[in-house]
Amino acid sequence: MRALIVDDEPNIRKVLAHILQETGVSAHEAGTLAAARAALDDLYFDLCIVDIRLPDGTGMDLLRAVKEASPDAVVLMITAFASAETAIEAMKNGAYDYVTKPFNIDEIRIVLKNIREKLTLEDRVRSLQQFADEYQSIVGKSEAMQRLFSVVDKIAPFDSHVLIIGESGTGKELVAKAIHAKSRRHAKSLIAINCASLPEELLESELFGYMKGAFTGAYASRRGLIEDADGGTLFLDEIGEMPLSLQAKLLRFLEEKKIRPLGSGRETEVDVRVVAATNKLLREMTAKGSFREDLYYRLATFELNLPSLRERREDIPLLISHFAKAFSRKFDKTVSRIDPGFVDYVMKLDLRGNVRELKNIIEREIILSEDGILKNSASASGADAALPATAVPAGGMNLDEHLSRVEQELLASALQQADGVKTRAAELLGLTLREYRYRLAKYR
Repeated sequence: MRALIVDDEPNIRKVLAHILQETGVSAHEAGTLAAARAALDDLYFDLCIVDIRLPDGTGMDLLRAVKEASPDAVVLMITAFASAETAIEAMKNGAYDYVTKPFNIDEIRIVLKNIREKLTLEDRVRSLQQFADEYQSIVGKSEAMQRLFSVVDKIAPFDSHVLIIGESGTGKELVAKAIHAKSRRHAKSLIAINCASLPEELLESELFGYMKGAFTGAYASRRGLIEDADGGTLFLDEIGEMPLSLQAKLLRFLEEKKIRPLGSGRETEVDVRVVAATNKLLREMTAKGSFREDLYYRLATFELNLPSLRERREDIPLLISHFAKAFSRKFDKTVSRIDPGFVDYVMKLDLRGNVRELKNIIEREIILSEDGILKNSASASGADAALPATAVPAGGMNLDEHLSRVEQELLASALQQADGVKTRAAELLGLTLREYRYRLAKYR
């Protein structure tokens, strides 16, 4: 957490800096409006303590500049000339609070403690909202999963980087969450980004942050995800999709533990543990030159290989029961029992999409269930799952519902084959990206 103290009295700056540093906050000082603006152009600040009267201007101007550049920053005003009008104007312009000079040291300690707790709570809430997932527990009693749990328990308490390798849908992000939850960093944020979901220029700005005016459209400074994860864990999903030029910058960060936001002239130290994941064979990619060998070895201090669901079929009945309970709660539907024939049917499926594909099957069947029994809806309606799509069941069918279901499955299948990259999924279906997004939105 970083704070900027703006006051023309050096002694006041030193006292406030000392109080902030006692609580682990990095304090930067500025004695003039110009110096403060220069600092804001170079760094992102979580907290700004601003004197209303400055030698070259007013703190109100700086307050407005701070809220424009960094809307989430907390601004505390200090003044020796307090009045109701001043307080009202400060609050209207986004100030958190104001204190008057001369202030009591114990009083200012309490105010700053409350601000720090507010910022910490907001960070925690953002993290929980970002990763809230009703089905995030890892389910499995197979020997392969027990070995995985044992390794996670051993490596989680240490700060070594981890590389998770597994097919799409095997639960790589859940394993990353488990590593974070069992680490000494669990009280801090777990920040995730899919390296395949953004073009190179956007991925760089998301990771490293940027200053106001760094590029067209940068109307306000923004802290990067690496800095958001300071003290916690950064999860880089689909690391194999990261462009080579950005791999070099990531390697430099891992070696020096410093970042430089786009458009900034200063470097910032950041303490982050990196957990990366991929469904690609990075060793082969390094041999071909499409992935940096030095970055691979930097990330793969520990390499976890997740088993596919086809390699742990004994876990399928347990997963069916788990997802059936979860979706019945989500959709407020009663599921009294699971048809054994349905379990047999699922056990025979290829399930190339692994747990994600199984989860989609259970969700679909829970929604279609009308008698409280989880079963294969195709068999229940008299349809044969082996029939071609053009065959009409003997009992008839609703064509619109059938076509809608097929379209949804194809949209999901294409996204799965494309490893979550929508542009590739659209190409697989012969659609433009806009058409593909429209159809995804259509089915929510």
